[in-house]
Amino acid sequence: MCGIVAAVAQRDVAPLLIVGLKALEYRGYDSSGLAVLAGGAIQRVRAKGKVREMEALYLANPLPGGTGIAHTRWATHGVPSQANAHPHIAGRVAIVHNGIIENHASLRTELQQAGHVFTSETDTEVMAALIDRQLNNGLKLRDAVLATVRELEGAYAIAVVSSDEPDRVVGARRGAPLLVGLGIGENFLGSDAQALIQVTNKIIYLDEGDVVEITRDSVRICGLDGQPAERAMHESELSADAVERGEYRHYMQKEIFEQPRAVADTLEARLGPHGVLPNIFGIESDELLRRTRGVHIIACGTSYHAGLVAKYWIEEFAHLPVSVEVASEYRYREAVVPPDTLLVAISQSGETADTLAALRESTRRGYLGTLVICNVPESSLVREADLKLMTRAGPEIGVASTKAFTTQLAALALFALELAQRNGMDPARHAELCAELQHLPRAIEDALKLEPAIVELAAEFIHRQHALFLGRGAHYPVALEGSLKLKEISYIHAEAYPAGELKHGPLALVDEKMPVVAVAPNGPLLDKLKSNLQEVRARGGRLIVFADGAAGMDDMTEHGTTLRVASGGSFIAPIVFTVPLQLLAYHVAVLRGTDVDQPRNLAKSVTVE
Repeated sequence: MCGIVAAVAQRDVAPLLIVGLKALEYRGYDSSGLAVLAGGAIQRVRAKGKVREMEALYLANPLPGGTGIAHTRWATHGVPSQANAHPHIAGRVAIVHNGIIENHASLRTELQQAGHVFTSETDTEVMAALIDRQLNNGLKLRDAVLATVRELEGAYAIAVVSSDEPDRVVGARRGAPLLVGLGIGENFLGSDAQALIQVTNKIIYLDEGDVVEITRDSVRICGLDGQPAERAMHESELSADAVERGEYRHYMQKEIFEQPRAVADTLEARLGPHGVLPNIFGIESDELLRRTRGVHIIACGTSYHAGLVAKYWIEEFAHLPVSVEVASEYRYREAVVPPDTLLVAISQSGETADTLAALRESTRRGYLGTLVICNVPESSLVREADLKLMTRAGPEIGVASTKAFTTQLAALALFALELAQRNGMDPARHAELCAELQHLPRAIEDALKLEPAIVELAAEFIHRQHALFLGRGAHYPVALEGSLKLKEISYIHAEAYPAGELKHGPLALVDEKMPVVAVAPNGPLLDKLKSNLQEVRARGGRLIVFADGAAGMDDMTEHGTTLRVASGGSFIAPIVFTVPLQLLAYHVAVLRGTDVDQPRNLAKSVTVE
């Protein structure tokens, strides 16, 4: 993995490929490269590091040609290096690949025994050699790709060119996204619509098992059986302006400040003064939600934290049992599925490999149905679910998720209210919660006004190597998310605990060098939290408390800091309190001089195990 762009055009394609790769930089990567067909030969340039490093090599020795493929790589098989960077070449074939081929070792051994010499450690080069062998057997490129992918176990999205057929690119997908961009006298492949938005907004999303052949004037799609397949064309609403940084220093900062609008968009036309509006989950939702007697939530990373918050909401308001699982663990165990349990999958991209695999297991495991909460309407998760609710966050370029998380929470709040209403919540209480949720965009705007104070606070973390985050109830997942943000982009080791667990181990870490960040809204657990913070204070820990006006909190931070957060109510407080934690992580990372938008070793969309 991580990003694919390919083109067949009447003009030189290398500049288009480089623009496409730059649009995909937000996904995270460690090397890049491109290959162009010209004069019956494959010409290639690759570099470790940023796309600009590869671009500099290209500009020093331009590669003319109307057919090409390009890639940003996030290392899986083989260390980040020029030799392991894509495209990979074997004989007459060049290939780029997202995914992991699970049987690559046995295939590599077979090819080596037949005399093939490998120049990289990657599973991708194995595919190139297999395709070249099929060409040597007399097959055309498309049929050679078909024959090869039938041998593969694992996940892939690939784009392949051959010097024998310089006017076409062949692509295939299974378990990783790939789409076609339609132009006039030119066509494209990409792993993400953002890679193609500069050249076309007409998109065809490929299905699992599709193989596609593009030329300047044609697009032919077939299944693994070689039979033709029809796929609908969509006009993307994504604009080039939506992925520009504008006046902000980093995309992450821009996206933090886009949250009031993104959350408002997520709630728009879905929430009225008396409840959630009908059919916002799909036309089949009424029957499924009426029968729902339990919920299983699966997700990864930040989306998992959103699911943990939702568990508190659904169990408190709808009185239904909820379990929340990390998808990569859930898919490999035999979970007990009580009757009439709804599976809820949460993913920003809709292509998260573990979450997608778990969703596909749901039929075998006997769930009532599936609901997906996602930001990408044409993603695999959305297409395969029974019900769906789009988060409307818009493009999120920063690898560390911000507005995707808060819009997921807004969508899950709608889901919790819908279940609560169906399960007999008092109408007056339900109306109060709806009013709180409608106030959420304004409450986030107020929280963003804390930025100047947080900039000052961030300076205290510059030389820290560890931090502890504490929360209780629905704010424990908020603490988890705050610690994740800090470690992702500032590279400070941060952990989060339920505050009541402090004396069961983490207290041993606390001294005057350990910042302890506490999320402390008003509520029935506040006095308990104060007791936990007294334990930190007694041991000289540096307390940083985010509170919403509770009496006595200033006394907790005699040698620390208290910042006031207007939560807007206990229901929406977990979403609102997330915002200052995002700002804290962002400004600490800025002061430490890290790569905020593209933190080391991380990818935006994890489409492999």
